[in-house]
Amino acid sequence: MSIGTDPTTETLRQSLEAQLRHHSEELAMLAATAADPGSTGEDPDTLAARTKAARHAIEEITAALARVTAGSYGRCERCTGPIPSARLEILPHARFCVPCQARNQ
Repeated sequence: MSIGTDPTTETLRQSLEAQLRHHSEELAMLAATAADPGSTGEDPDTLAARTKAARHAIEEITAALARVTAGSYGRCERCTGPIPSARLEILPHARFCVPCQARNQ
């Protein structure tokens, strides 16, 4: 299934790209803040946690965009079954269907 023929995948790809831009901008802002820690008054632990979360989000989104390109987006990485579109709309970078995700935790 190609991106051009699946409007749902195309919409989700655009959402992923927007999220990637957002998290990349956030990471850049956090890096600037870490360089001048007194500028915002945030403590170093909070900055470190926010930076780690932004990096993790970027990794997950980048992996999801790679799955779109590879044609495997929307398939569970564990059981290879389809991930429901409702789940992908809520969590576009989801790698697992709900039952497999529950087993992973």
